[in-house]
Amino acid sequence: MRKLKSVFAAVALFAAVFVAGTQSVSAGSPLRFGVKAGVAINELKFNENAFSSSNRAGFTGGVMLQFIAPIINIGCDASVMYTHRQNRINFTEEGEATSGMTVNSDYIEVPINFRWNIGLPIVGKFVTPFLTTGPDFSFLVSNKNVKDAWNKKTFDFAWNFGFGLKLVDRVELAAAYGLGITSNASSDSALYGKNIVDGKNRVWTVTAAYLF
Repeated sequence: MRKLKSVFAAVALFAAVFVAGTQSVSAGSPLRFGVKAGVAINELKFNENAFSSSNRAGFTGGVMLQFIAPIINIGCDASVMYTHRQNRINFTEEGEATSGMTVNSDYIEVPINFRWNIGLPIVGKFVTPFLTTGPDFSFLVSNKNVKDAWNKKTFDFAWNFGFGLKLVDRVELAAAYGLGITSNASSDSALYGKNIVDGKNRVWTVTAAYLF
């Protein structure tokens, strides 16, 4: 039931962003609405040498709002994304992997970025590079418990650093690195002890967006 409520809340949030975005575009304001999708490459960074994680690719997709102040080309963008992350957790002894498990997690992700569009002479109407940075809030909507030895946290907070290109004022190609701040997973078993081992997400996200 809790998972179902989370999904309904996500759909409502998507709808609210869609309505706000379409209204702003029709009003001709600097606020732009868009859709975007991409690949999320995730790895967990552990505080214990007995555990490691290898890169795994997931996917992400959703809607975005963007505001860029005229002339100074500084603004922000916010997105509501459905993100599937995958982790491969390896258990190691003396640096060698002895066993492991694959963990799949689904999130509603809300990145909010401060943004600088770098104006270029002559080609600026066709190609505009940009830099972004800002907080990323992720809310777990898949099952919380993963295996007997691990618990997934229901909330994940990270800070993103990104860059990209805007093409002909419509298409955006971007890459961002998310530095996990909060613990995303922790051990909870008699063997390892409760909350002794913590894992924090390190995520590369590559996206393509279309702005209306």
